[in-house]
Amino acid sequence: MVFTADAQRGTGGGGGGAGTGGGGGRTGAGGAAAPTAVPTTAAGVAPLQISRSRVLLMDSAITTKHQVTIKGKLVPYTAAAGTIPVWDEDGHAIAGVFYTYYERTDITDEERQTRPLVISFNGGPGTASLWMELGYTGPRKLNIDDEGYPVQPYGMRDNPNSILDVADIVYVDPVNTGYSRTANSEVSKTQFFGVNEDIKYLGAWISTFVSRKNRWASPKFLIGESYGTTRVSGLALDLQESHWMFLNGVILVSPTDLGIDRTGPGAAALFTPYEAATAWYHKMLSTDYQNRPLPQYLAEVEKFTLNELTPALTKGGMLSTSERKAVASKLSKYIGIKENVVLENNLEIGTNFFWKELLRDKGFTIGRLDSRYKGIDRETAGLRPDYNPEQQSWSHSFTPAIHIYLKEELKYKTDLEYLVYGPVNPWDNNNNRTGTNLRLAMAENPYLHLLVQSGYFDGACDYFNAKYDMWQMDPSGRLKDRMHWEGYESGHMLYLRKPDGADASENLRKFIRESVAKPGTPAKY
Repeated sequence: MVFTADAQRGTGGGGGGAGTGGGGGRTGAGGAAAPTAVPTTAAGVAPLQISRSRVLLMDSAITTKHQVTIKGKLVPYTAAAGTIPVWDEDGHAIAGVFYTYYERTDITDEERQTRPLVISFNGGPGTASLWMELGYTGPRKLNIDDEGYPVQPYGMRDNPNSILDVADIVYVDPVNTGYSRTANSEVSKTQFFGVNEDIKYLGAWISTFVSRKNRWASPKFLIGESYGTTRVSGLALDLQESHWMFLNGVILVSPTDLGIDRTGPGAAALFTPYEAATAWYHKMLSTDYQNRPLPQYLAEVEKFTLNELTPALTKGGMLSTSERKAVASKLSKYIGIKENVVLENNLEIGTNFFWKELLRDKGFTIGRLDSRYKGIDRETAGLRPDYNPEQQSWSHSFTPAIHIYLKEELKYKTDLEYLVYGPVNPWDNNNNRTGTNLRLAMAENPYLHLLVQSGYFDGACDYFNAKYDMWQMDPSGRLKDRMHWEGYESGHMLYLRKPDGADASENLRKFIRESVAKPGTPAKY
């Protein structure tokens, strides 16, 4: 591995107009921090020491060279870890956004013009992009077992399913996640912390990144997980209308509600197929249901949800006693909750109660983001679990890995704390129209395709609500030939389970290839 200095100097670098110098260097007249001199590598190249302090060097990067075998073929690439500023209207740097950028190197400049670029975000909204970078699409993957649980020793291995063979990838950490920070404490965080504020500054940042990396000719894709799906859905329209950047694809992994209204009886009913899937996983069903393949079983539950449960909940108190008992009996059998408990809850089994109730008699709770995970509460009584076992497991495995990876493999040296979960509250959720905006972006751009990937055992961003998103985004059905949904027998991070990760990665690869129009194909209806 060879690594080289790749310091980028923009207006206000190292704190810019705010006057904050990048730690570990000195600030010159132009506001740019000079790299500290360090010993050269065996290759005779002096690497840039990023920042031996807890102050962000806001406009710099360090590039290292690597190779990985993907699908049996050797893929050489560079990895750039660094920051690019966010500027205010006066051209002052008000924040530095951290990114890692992977670029395949065994292709010509001409080939790169048509090589796809994938821009990747995670969610929270206060989490960094380490999850998909080290768990799904990147060239290196953290050490976990085949089901996604932590193992020691901590560390990394090559990812044979990375999509780097078909696309270059940049992972972006929004402000107050990862190493991304405001320029100083005087910069107001309200301009970053909100649905539309987040989209506005990140759209401008993406435009800068694409210009610096000379990728305007490339087919472009956005991928987001969890709240990242809210982010990229909004960015699809913002990039088109504010930065004149048109995409080929948007990929939503475990999507949120995307601002689409969910009120009334239908909202309660929508979680039923997820609950049925979870009961199936934990073997809480009758033999008849338990022995069916999961997708086949869920097809029946979905029909019940739409055609029987939703109308029953709509009738409410007007439902006859016999109808109520018939619906409760079916619901009980589908989701593994006792019939009398279903009746006591008026046919509405909320997720918090479900996570506590399903395995109560066995002494366990189940996870929110991935209900395959089990937890142990202080008391078996109660209406909701004490903690989310899956989230603690993931923090356990990813946190050591990202520190090892950035500092030891990518040579990004800093004392700044890496924020796996960063403080971004209060977050302004008002005027969230991201689902509607994604539909408009697709209508405006005939090239734009949508792929949605969901885990059946995800109770936070469940698979049936993801389908509902698509139905409500496109009520006329005229865009459905460009909208695709996939389900996996996993949870929120559907890629952590080995077989699902391999299948989902291959489907990403297929989607990217098929969403790039053939040369000369006009974008028109």
